[in-house]
Amino acid sequence: MAEHKVTFNHGGSVIVPTGTLLIDAAVQAGVNVVQPCGGQGRCGRCAVQVLEGEVRRRSTLRLTAEDVAKGYALACQSVIEGDAQIIVPDQDTLERHLTTDRLVADVVVPAGYNFQRDQTLRRVRLTLDPPNMDDQRDDWSRLENAIRKEAAIDGVTVTLPLLQRIGDIVREGEWLVTALLSLDNPAAENTQGALIDLQPGHITDETPLWGVSIDIGTTTVTVWLVDLITGQVFAQAAEYNRQIRRGEDVISRVIYAGKKNGQQELRELVLTSINTLIDRACEKASRKRNTEQATNGCCPQSCATGNIMKASIVGNSIMMHLLLGIPAESIRQSPFVPAINHLPVLTARAVGLDIYQDAPVICLPGVASYVGADITAGVLSSGLEEMEDITLFMDIGTNGEIVLGDRDWLVTCACSAGPAFEGAGVKHGMRATRGAIEEVWIDNHTHEPTLRVIGDEKPRGICGSGLISLIAEMFLTGVIDKGGFFNNDLPCDRIRRVESGWEYVIAWADETWHGKDITITRVDVDNFIRAKAAIYAGINVLADSVGVPMESVKQVLIGGSFGKYINIEKAIEIGLLPDMPWESFQFLGNTAVLGAYHALLNADDHKQINDIAGRMTYIELSADNSFYEAFTSALFLPHTDSSRFPSVAQIINNTEQTVL
Repeated sequence: MAEHKVTFNHGGSVIVPTGTLLIDAAVQAGVNVVQPCGGQGRCGRCAVQVLEGEVRRRSTLRLTAEDVAKGYALACQSVIEGDAQIIVPDQDTLERHLTTDRLVADVVVPAGYNFQRDQTLRRVRLTLDPPNMDDQRDDWSRLENAIRKEAAIDGVTVTLPLLQRIGDIVREGEWLVTALLSLDNPAAENTQGALIDLQPGHITDETPLWGVSIDIGTTTVTVWLVDLITGQVFAQAAEYNRQIRRGEDVISRVIYAGKKNGQQELRELVLTSINTLIDRACEKASRKRNTEQATNGCCPQSCATGNIMKASIVGNSIMMHLLLGIPAESIRQSPFVPAINHLPVLTARAVGLDIYQDAPVICLPGVASYVGADITAGVLSSGLEEMEDITLFMDIGTNGEIVLGDRDWLVTCACSAGPAFEGAGVKHGMRATRGAIEEVWIDNHTHEPTLRVIGDEKPRGICGSGLISLIAEMFLTGVIDKGGFFNNDLPCDRIRRVESGWEYVIAWADETWHGKDITITRVDVDNFIRAKAAIYAGINVLADSVGVPMESVKQVLIGGSFGKYINIEKAIEIGLLPDMPWESFQFLGNTAVLGAYHALLNADDHKQINDIAGRMTYIELSADNSFYEAFTSALFLPHTDSSRFPSVAQIINNTEQTVL
């Protein structure tokens, strides 16, 4: 087979055989080309320019005739058939730090938290009898007996790397040592345990014992660094999940994982995200402790990743599989079964975390393919499982998970909303970072918009919360009808027809950061309506499955980082959320990482999350014929049945009277 040289403008080049995908050539050359759809050829974001050479395009989706004439090709859908020179446009880089407030200002330590009682880790100070001619027990037997006696455990295990250091440690401490144990059941009188660390000397409980709680979101990874002695969260850090460059939704990532080396690459990307955040959290904590201790006249003490002795992890089922390198293909294929829901306690070494390598890692349980540990943890931290009134819990994102119930019963489902709520899959959509339009108001008479932009700077695009606001305003002011079609009869130059169809100009080129018009198209509106319809249909099908009318639902708890930014009024106006009094809705922020934090601290909370996973009844919407009917009915603004949204009907009536 013939071979060809492919040269990229960033300096990389590679020799590949005929028929090699352009994207594979780029990867081999070390050139990054984003693939938000996982290489399916749907998003058009991997477009590159063929300056010279022979490349055959299998698909030109998302490319205009003018684009093709200029040499553009989709890297994931084009194959090399000769020597080629390729220009890779500047890739959309993810900002390292989230610029919106996605971190919790003050995390309240659970009331009554007691390290010695609640924690699975136990710090035990030991005074060993030194050996002599009359007592020639080996070092491990001497240490094991002391641990059994002091910690009241039946058996203790140890890893070989730690066993290799024990002799030096006990002599360095002159037979005074501090053992760190991981207990199977702290509440039991005589439990089993593992020795995970041994330090010379007696370490007091004034010295922090570090742990981390990790939430692997499809879009965002969050890490909390915790002092396990006091329960205090010392530092938080968050950034975008680096897997995004290989797929913005979970299905795209599963598809990408099925490609050569795809699974390993996705695992490495998310581990890089996590370990980078752990480093950052440790830096924050060290600065904080240095400041506090210098003020108190104490010697500063830093926090290092190697001193983190425990971790808890949550994420949806696919994120957990990809993290651990477990094939997730079965999750997207009927009958949609994951490889595992309840993972055993692992070690940092096995998972790939850059913390103390023998540290226990708790991977919290999921329920089904699309209801994962982020939801079971969220149910605990939201308090849903203890509610007397029927309550709806939602986590809205790329995948919308919904739980309905009270302290006696819980049912759950998941509906694929797609990436629209994260600002993806939309022509000028973006994530909620600096420059994103997050709120829109449209004048009833002129149909001119007023914008609020994150960072108070020129807009670069529009994020999910901005889309909710924009589409609600467009609907209420008559720019679009209930089917999402543009009213091209309005005397407004912002409504215009272009090659791809009708669109509305949100911001003119001279008003934007990049000097280009920011618009929303008919396709964008349709994609967003489908996303909101999936969520609303899921809510109704879940309620109908247990015979609960929506009127019986007393409150709606909204988790997830995105939930904090939803305008309830606008979300009701487009039919995303049920028409209920605003005070019925509560925003809880990142309930997933909060639940992981509780499980990190308290063995009983960890057990309770396991119990919650066992109690939840999963409804598979794809197997429920009523879902399609409910989804179709919700493909209008706010709904085909206007009686479901009386407050919206009143707003429309008032708006029409104002215009007249």
